[in-house]
Amino acid sequence: MGARCTGAVDLPMDLHWPHDSDALPRYDAPVTEQIRDRRIGAAQVVAAAVLFSTGGAAIKACSLSGWQVASFRSAIAFVAVLVMVPAARRGWNIKTLAVALAYAATLILYVLANKLTTAANTIFLQDTAPLYVLALSPWLLQERIHRRDLGFMAMMAGGMVLFFVGSEPVFRTAPHPMAGNVLAVTAGVTWALTIMGLRWLSSQPEGSPELSAASVALGNLVAFVITAPLAFPVARAGAGDLGIVIFLGVVQIGLAYVFLTRGVRYVPALEAALLLLVEPVLNPVWAWLVHGERPGAWALAGGVIILAATVIKTVTEGRMQRAPGRPAPG
Repeated sequence: MGARCTGAVDLPMDLHWPHDSDALPRYDAPVTEQIRDRRIGAAQVVAAAVLFSTGGAAIKACSLSGWQVASFRSAIAFVAVLVMVPAARRGWNIKTLAVALAYAATLILYVLANKLTTAANTIFLQDTAPLYVLALSPWLLQERIHRRDLGFMAMMAGGMVLFFVGSEPVFRTAPHPMAGNVLAVTAGVTWALTIMGLRWLSSQPEGSPELSAASVALGNLVAFVITAPLAFPVARAGAGDLGIVIFLGVVQIGLAYVFLTRGVRYVPALEAALLLLVEPVLNPVWAWLVHGERPGAWALAGGVIILAATVIKTVTEGRMQRAPGRPAPG
């Protein structure tokens, strides 16, 4: 998956918060410097979203099987995250392992879904995760659902249903759309569990950025271990396949994660969540340019509805946080 946050729920900043003391927002800096930092931060968040968005097209361009791509991508990403994010080397315990399991499932399902259905279907259906977060939060996080959330949930569910209406176009890079759609929906559920797990980690007495960073690294390691038995032996792999897998692990996951951790230092959560919507917008564009994939009319309508619901929810929550009597977001 894109390994990123989704803008339709509170941005899980604990996943991408700075990991060193000098990364905290400098409120005493001159105004011109604050503006410059915010612009640089926004550019870094957009860069992260663009890198995340390349996942679908790159996975489809690799001739290796879905299990092989998922396995080798996560193995390389594990090493890349450890090298580029020092905080990921600390905080390994049973709690981070629990969250890592959900994240690992998301990583695997994202790759497998991309091998079966269009990149557009995969990313949009995975982005229904906020629907499951809201539905499961009362039981798993003791967070109650507000009446204003019901309209968003209905809109998100309606968009998801449209992906299963009519017949999906079959492409060389999307040979089994319906099966891929089911896997993508399941990825949405596991991504929702990952988001809730990160919230849970941040509420622990020892909660710290290291726990979330460790979950990202450990999740990639778990994904590799789970898929390795199905990834070997490798019958044949060209230099291009090797290059794609390295790109996916180092750039699409590792470097994108670094951009995001640095960018959100100075960008408010609302702005970051909206900027991250660049990913689901560009993801199907790359697949269309590289592979000629065109989502079906019903799927396209569903994707538009899901994106619209995400924007509405994000903006509404941002305005409520700024309302009188409520603390402004940091």
